[in-house]
Amino acid sequence: MVIPAALRRELEAHAREALPGEACGLVLVRDGRAERYERGRNASDSPYRFNLDVDPELWFLEDEGWQLAVFHSHPGSEPRPSRTDVENVGLWEGRLYLIMRADTGELRAWRIAGGSFVEELLREA
Repeated sequence: MVIPAALRRELEAHAREALPGEACGLVLVRDGRAERYERGRNASDSPYRFNLDVDPELWFLEDEGWQLAVFHSHPGSEPRPSRTDVENVGLWEGRLYLIMRADTGELRAWRIAGGSFVEELLREA
């Protein structure tokens, strides 16, 4: 997936604003390119997990050809799926999953399925 620098800065700003908790939201992707970020609210208000709360209308964007990728931040740990992320993947199983380390801005992409995860190529534009 290609992520424009401006969108990446939006993710980083949200991750830092949410400290000491985890930020979360949806990245809208079309043809392998991230085009928009929709901030969510972490209903868990926790530095260790997130519970994505977004406008329900966003879920219908898939019907319009958008791919929805979940985004969340880790306040100070490596941007790879934690055991909690893997156990609670739910609706996001097999979908693109972006994680940012809030204190460094490092961003990585993953797919989580069947209790394991695989890193996806993430390119900046």
